[in-house]
Amino acid sequence: MSFFAAERPPYRITTDPAQLDIDTIWGWLRGSYWAAGVSRAIVERAVRNSLSFGIFDATSQVAFARVVTDRATFAYLADVFVDDKLRGLGLGTWLMQSIQIHPELQGLRRWMLGTRDAHRLYAKVGFRPLAHPEIFMEVHDPDVYKSGS
Repeated sequence: MSFFAAERPPYRITTDPAQLDIDTIWGWLRGSYWAAGVSRAIVERAVRNSLSFGIFDATSQVAFARVVTDRATFAYLADVFVDDKLRGLGLGTWLMQSIQIHPELQGLRRWMLGTRDAHRLYAKVGFRPLAHPEIFMEVHDPDVYKSGS
């Protein structure tokens, strides 16, 4: 099986699940505003069932994003994270550009994401506010991770 890969020395991106550091990803996500308290088991299952991207330097994982998709019509971008110490180096933009050129994510009708504070990053790669928010609905349980699920 082949996986997507890209390099921008000293960094590299891969979609190879065997290389993703679940403990690092879990550490980032459980401290995030959108997934605070998420269990390691939930993170592991989400990563396994998504098209997941990791950025690595020579020694460790430094960024992550996953795409929930049918690989035909729709993609939802989730759990994007860049290590605090490396923000401002363009890694987030490079990650988004790499996701958008992935061969299995071409020709999709709709991409979506939710963000509280990274609108500028996503605008750089084409995301815009919903053109018709009145047609979208959601079921949202912000406390689901507190229940121990």
